[in-house]
Amino acid sequence: MPLESKAEEIAQWMLKEVKFAGILYQTEAVRYITEHYGESYIYTNENGNVSISKEVKKLFKKLHGGRVAWDRDGFFWGWT
Repeated sequence: MPLESKAEEIAQWMLKEVKFAGILYQTEAVRYITEHYGESYIYTNENGNVSISKEVKKLFKKLHGGRVAWDRDGFFWGWT
């Protein structure tokens, strides 16, 4: 499976999780992505935090169309 479709698959999983639970913590998403897709979609950002690839986040944002918000203090996405 090409990288792009895996990134899309991850973004769709993230949206499904937020819809179902109302919230998705970045640590949970990172753990799931690492376990199921490897570390290709994970990186350490400039603040030293483990994050999800910009490509996945871009696809995720496109999928949710503004219906999900990032909580910077809590490190989670929430359904709005």
